[in-house]
Amino acid sequence: MLQTSLSASSTELVINILSTVLSEGKPLDRAYSIHFSGLKLLPAEQARIAFVVGDILRKLNLYCYLADVKQSEIERLGSRLLNAWHMLQQLPLPKLPYSLTIEQPLFDERVAQAKLDEALWDGCPEWLNELGLQQMGEQWPAERAALNQAPKRYIRVNGLKTDKASLIDKLAKEGVQSQAVAGVESALEIISDSALFRTDAFKQGLFEQQDAGSQQIAAVLDAKPGMRVVDACAGAGGKTLAIAAQMQGKGRLLAMDVEQWKLDSLKQRARRAGAHNVETRIIASSKTIKRLKLSADRVLLDVPCSGLGVLKRNPDAKWRDTADRLPVLVQLQKDILQSYSRMVKVDGILVYATCSIMPQENRAQVDEFLENNPHFSFIEDETISVAESGFDGFYMAKLKRISE
Repeated sequence: MLQTSLSASSTELVINILSTVLSEGKPLDRAYSIHFSGLKLLPAEQARIAFVVGDILRKLNLYCYLADVKQSEIERLGSRLLNAWHMLQQLPLPKLPYSLTIEQPLFDERVAQAKLDEALWDGCPEWLNELGLQQMGEQWPAERAALNQAPKRYIRVNGLKTDKASLIDKLAKEGVQSQAVAGVESALEIISDSALFRTDAFKQGLFEQQDAGSQQIAAVLDAKPGMRVVDACAGAGGKTLAIAAQMQGKGRLLAMDVEQWKLDSLKQRARRAGAHNVETRIIASSKTIKRLKLSADRVLLDVPCSGLGVLKRNPDAKWRDTADRLPVLVQLQKDILQSYSRMVKVDGILVYATCSIMPQENRAQVDEFLENNPHFSFIEDETISVAESGFDGFYMAKLKRISE
């Protein structure tokens, strides 16, 4: 939480970043790249700006209500929105050359009204609240509240190059404070506002930024040195690199995706991490999968999903997505699970994973798959609760192929 108000220049940056996300539809990380590029901001000030942007996006409907500003008006009325944010934090208003003020009695009245609507107070859009209640029932309010909190910073210790104690010590010498995370062997929590990616430790490939919940997915896969492993929806490869460390760099690890640019990014990350057993392959057609039939000891399917477990890290998704997108994703998940599971050999393990906490994308998918595929058996599954863990929310199910 900020102890002092934003400067005028930082306030302008916040408004511009929000406008890029909400008016132009750019992803939040892209908006940061656009507006931070070329600026000589101190890491602490950049962190302050990101904190305010993130907090506003996590509860955008609340701040818009308090400021009496529509989402489409933020580019024009952004100063009023930022004034509402400062007022709720009980901070002095930023000193802008122009500013649209809010009368304190009206603001106080709106705060009182907002507190009567729990979903609004938690920054949850109506479509998402209806979906959460439908899918999760009495569990949803706690998850909804947890999803509006700022995410903690976690990294994964790269076991190919270092160990936890050594990395903690090296980071400390570079001014980065970190601590171990209970229950997640490979994770460290960063507890200082340091420029993490400017450190020699990062340049040397000693760690990767990865949520502690996400790290548990690779752990469930339990890949061993010498195995043939496929990460079939690898993306930019965070879990691929965790698997490579599990394998101690020995064996064959095939990272696949439908987008070449993600695999190109993975290649760069793999070189830095010393993950020399990673091979990338574009999924050009269904033939790519058929050629690997019954060939893999382990297959990870981290399928495309709603991302409703990682909203505190990607809060802009709440204001872009709608419930209409979910059925399309659910069908895609079914198709991937049915098709890509063919790569698992007899006695091999398949892990199905999402970054969602919605049962429709998770256990319901697994149950339907098992009903239609008796040559697989269920071993275990887990939903990582945002409310209970403090991590991002994930689901993982471990299945075994018992026959062809």
